[in-house]
Amino acid sequence: MIFMEQNTLNRDGEFNANRLFDLLRVTGKKYDLDKIKRAYEYAKELHCGQFRQSGEPYISHPLAVAEIVAGLELDTDSICAALLHDTVEDCADKVDLGAIQKEFGQDVAMLVDGLTKIVSLQIEDKEEQHIENIRKMLLAMSKDVRVIFIKLCDRLHNMRTLEAKADHKRRLTALETMQVYAPLAHRLGIQKIKQELENLGIQYLDPIGYNEVKTEIENKYGQSLNVIESIRSVISEKMAENHIHFTLEGRIKTVYSIYKKMYNQNKSFDEIYDFYAVRVIVDTELECYTALGIIHEMFNSIPGRFKDYISTPKPNMYRSLHTTVIGRDGIPFEVQIRTKEMHHIAEYGIAAHWKYKSGASSKEEMDKKLEWISRLIETEGETQDPDEFINALKTDIFHDEVFVFTPKGDVIALPQGATVIDFAYAIHSAVGNKMIGAKINGMIVPIDRVVENGEIVEVLTSSSSKGPSRDWLNIVKTSESKSKIRQWFKKESRAENILLGRSIIDGEIKKHGVKLGDQQKNEILTTVGQRVGFNTADDMFNAVGYGGISLNKIAGKLKEEINKLAEQAAEPVLVTEQELMQKSTARPKHIKSNSGIIVDGESGCQVKFAKCCNPLPGDDVIGFITKGYGISIHKQDCPNVVEGLKKLELSDRWVEAHWEAHDVQDSSKNYYEALLQLFTEDRVGMLADVAVALADMKVAILHVNSQKRNNGRCIISLKISCKNIDHYNSIVSRLRSLDGVESVGRGFS
Repeated sequence: MIFMEQNTLNRDGEFNANRLFDLLRVTGKKYDLDKIKRAYEYAKELHCGQFRQSGEPYISHPLAVAEIVAGLELDTDSICAALLHDTVEDCADKVDLGAIQKEFGQDVAMLVDGLTKIVSLQIEDKEEQHIENIRKMLLAMSKDVRVIFIKLCDRLHNMRTLEAKADHKRRLTALETMQVYAPLAHRLGIQKIKQELENLGIQYLDPIGYNEVKTEIENKYGQSLNVIESIRSVISEKMAENHIHFTLEGRIKTVYSIYKKMYNQNKSFDEIYDFYAVRVIVDTELECYTALGIIHEMFNSIPGRFKDYISTPKPNMYRSLHTTVIGRDGIPFEVQIRTKEMHHIAEYGIAAHWKYKSGASSKEEMDKKLEWISRLIETEGETQDPDEFINALKTDIFHDEVFVFTPKGDVIALPQGATVIDFAYAIHSAVGNKMIGAKINGMIVPIDRVVENGEIVEVLTSSSSKGPSRDWLNIVKTSESKSKIRQWFKKESRAENILLGRSIIDGEIKKHGVKLGDQQKNEILTTVGQRVGFNTADDMFNAVGYGGISLNKIAGKLKEEINKLAEQAAEPVLVTEQELMQKSTARPKHIKSNSGIIVDGESGCQVKFAKCCNPLPGDDVIGFITKGYGISIHKQDCPNVVEGLKKLELSDRWVEAHWEAHDVQDSSKNYYEALLQLFTEDRVGMLADVAVALADMKVAILHVNSQKRNNGRCIISLKISCKNIDHYNSIVSRLRSLDGVESVGRGFS
């Protein structure tokens, strides 16, 4: 493969495609040059009159990207997509995906779509829009890996020409490159692009540190050449003696790799052991191990510095032997040993042997190599939280790996910091869900134990296990594990999730110190739920309960809606003097309502049901004339009524009230709030059993609170929705039959 540097102007001061076509011919691959030329001319016409911030014609950018893509030896459609990748976004008034598909085919249109940013989607903040762009890119990548190859080439050219941008934009682009694109290149094994992106990124993020390291390297460069040449000479002689056909390369580490060790590990320049390195490239895998033996016979190896990535490849398919030894002059250096094929993959990763739908690299094999993308997309479907998605990126893609073994000798790759629970879910979701413990190297270990390289892990399971614990979500490291745990709770425990989520959100509302009516609260929760992507408040409660979305994602929007309500309440209502007189002389009974209550022989009075006792159709009730709010309806045995009737100054404000007969009998007309108080055992799952029983009866839970008592008992207070006193009594009867429920009573607040 040929890796192109930045393109330049021709003698006429214009960009043209000659160098691109020369490169395509040199590769020897059969390209559809006519189609590529049409794509170039098409893009050139669309971008006519557009310029980059450097002042160069805009076509210079897609042309440069196409040259880098050609250097990876991708196919005709990939090169066409590279030339056209900015047309839909930057020339929307002239072209759309339909036109691209008609002119260049479905594959090219699909690739261009995957490379086009989300510009029409209205998202509430820039951070979420940025994350949605990454999600869209990964989703497109899961369908066709060529998308990310082209995107990496696009980012590489943007980094090469970053100097033309303003300082703050340079830093933002460099930061995104270091956090997303360089790690993606590493995960795909494309070291050529990864290393250049890292060096360019750190150059803009920490120019002082970059220049310090670069100066150190340049000062040592002459000496480096002598050291490397000396090492090459003695190794070459020994390899020839053993009749091994080989190629020998010498190198020094990149600026960024040295920078990372110096600043992250607080090492001085002289403490970088593998500053010098040689690479031995042989013909066969057997010769790799033979060459390793020769190297260890010649030099003293540094303990703990040997790594065998041939028998245990990295997830990005990297295979090589690494060892660090001490030279005869006391200078440590690293030796990498690999075959030609391994070297090709080490340099260009999955792109090195990508042949779309053909030969050994069939689409099925490619899908297997890219399983990690599917897992990441699966995680995206389980969470609406952008922070969670980015954490999944950082953990599953950007962390270093550890390799552990099953008792049968199978290798499982996990990110550093992964636990035995992560190991269990990496095997299968059923293994994780039934896990009760684990052994490492034959010894029982806690389930939060972090696994280390080379350990043999055995998962202990039980068919009687009730499934994972919610606490595991705080223990596991990988997004795959979190996703599978959430799937279990989402499927098995919706009623419990809703209760838990409602309780968590109620706690957040209480922090604001406001008292909301039930209607206000329901409106706010429904609005917040829709803002974060749920159809109903219950769906939002469920997601909070099983961990599909974090409270932090909701809290800000909840605060906004509460503040909005407070502002509306604070706005003055202007009325005329006549309206004011009418309001002050009006009697509540003249205001119609559908409450189902008759007060002093009059129906249609303006009434409200007291929150202290929540009367139901069928209860004996009494009315109390409030100041400005109509008639408050209480149960006759309500503690507030008992106390109120004793006060002479209130005696003329109590009025007779009763339910309309049809409202008591017609159980389908309205739903009313009722309070329940359960005295139960204090055991795990008690609240869930109550929730499931109510869900079976299709009874909505409006509020829940649970308090432990000192005697091993628990009080569960519920506000539910029911039709009348008969419906209420049937609910009480069902709850009393539950295991662990000692008594159920009518609650008062």
